[in-house]
Amino acid sequence: VNCAALPETLLESELFGHRRGAFTGAVDERKGRFEEANGGTIFLDEIGDIPPPTQVKLLRVLQERRFERLGENRSVPADVRIIAATNADLERMVAEGSFREDLYYRLNVIPIYLPPLRERREDIPSLTEHFLERFNREHGKGVAFSREALDLLLEYRWTGNVRELENLVER
Repeated sequence: VNCAALPETLLESELFGHRRGAFTGAVDERKGRFEEANGGTIFLDEIGDIPPPTQVKLLRVLQERRFERLGENRSVPADVRIIAATNADLERMVAEGSFREDLYYRLNVIPIYLPPLRERREDIPSLTEHFLERFNREHGKGVAFSREALDLLLEYRWTGNVRELENLVER
């Protein structure tokens, strides 16, 4: 779930589900990602963008392993492993009060720091090859990069990281 892409109510609906009539546009009952992922893993992208009220609800899921759908009082069990990612400095956000400290420590059990692409240029050729093979297959093409083009890719700063490289290769 990309936490940055949805307004608060829609994010909560996506994560926890809702009952019919819980909000404008909720015409059917819907299971959320936590319920669908029960017994498995859920990936929360851009966790630093979750609004404070949703942070409280997420913390409850982590602490009590239960949640409530929007518009319901009934508690639903949640047995999920959470993998969260962000490019935000969560420690700074905790210090500023924009991210809950208790949620930070609940999520920060096994931190993995992945350096930006510009700091691991050795990965660029294999990532480029992977994306090129995938897009050639998807689009029925046989496109290749010249040596000069690959050299330019190695020199570029990649502020958008792997997604920027992926988008460039697709273009």
